[in-house]
Amino acid sequence: MGKAARMACVFAPMALTLASLICIILVGLGGTNKSSSTLNSLYFFRAQTSNFTINSNLLNGTNLDDDLINKGVDALKADLNLKDFYTVSLWNYCDGTGSNVEFCSPRTSQYWFNPVEVWGLNNTGAENAFPKELKTGLDAYRTVSKWMFIAYIVAFVATLVEFLFGFAAIFSRWGSLVTTVVSVISSLFILAASITATALYAALAGNFNSWLKPYGIHGSLGKSMYTTTWLATAFSLGAGIFWLFSVCCVSGRSDNKRVKVEKTPYTYERMPSPAFGEQGHSNRGGNVPMQNMGKGGTAYEPFRHEHV
Repeated sequence: MGKAARMACVFAPMALTLASLICIILVGLGGTNKSSSTLNSLYFFRAQTSNFTINSNLLNGTNLDDDLINKGVDALKADLNLKDFYTVSLWNYCDGTGSNVEFCSPRTSQYWFNPVEVWGLNNTGAENAFPKELKTGLDAYRTVSKWMFIAYIVAFVATLVEFLFGFAAIFSRWGSLVTTVVSVISSLFILAASITATALYAALAGNFNSWLKPYGIHGSLGKSMYTTTWLATAFSLGAGIFWLFSVCCVSGRSDNKRVKVEKTPYTYERMPSPAFGEQGHSNRGGNVPMQNMGKGGTAYEPFRHEHV
């Protein structure tokens, strides 16, 4: 009964740990396969550039009309091969036209989305037109994204180790204790990674919408990705609570252990009788001599009463 109860108690955190591990894997696989609509929907940030334009109000001191500017914008988009959208995931970015993903960049550790490089603005002087605030925001994004990437990797490794150690927790509380320690580490890192990703890309989207909105560029967050990463966090925290419960409340000892009781043989103690007197009483547990039983010419009468 003890083993069965412990297995039932350990099953819950094992299932939650596995669910968290699957969610973290999905976060890592987001944007890695352009043919998968499921993975393509997993992105942190999306830059919508299909409405990219430059109107005459942005070109102070020029006499160019909108028609001429639009022709120049179309030529610029064709020259730069500017796509309709760009999505940013943990390892890379993807782009496409309409709603179709056409290209996903190679996976790179500690990846960050550099619009100047991706949009082919290097050495064109166009990057100098970016506002100072946007450049500062991109520099901060580059630095923090490296920490976010490391946090996700540590969370994945710790969650995997937690799941493997969970099998040892079935048999002892020591196994649960070690698993609980690993669970705390995985929970802290996945929580930190989720908070960092949410704050980081919310700030990046805000910068895009503030400083690039006049050019028709819009930034937004990926709902599916944030749902996945926060589910991983919730599952991890829930698993940690159950692992702690398995340490202090449920043991693996069986309650049906048989207690062996040594059986002692029955003993007989001779009681004093009129026939043997004190001698018979003194020979407890011994043999009574039979030669004295016939003296006096009378046989032993056990129920004979003598009057004194």
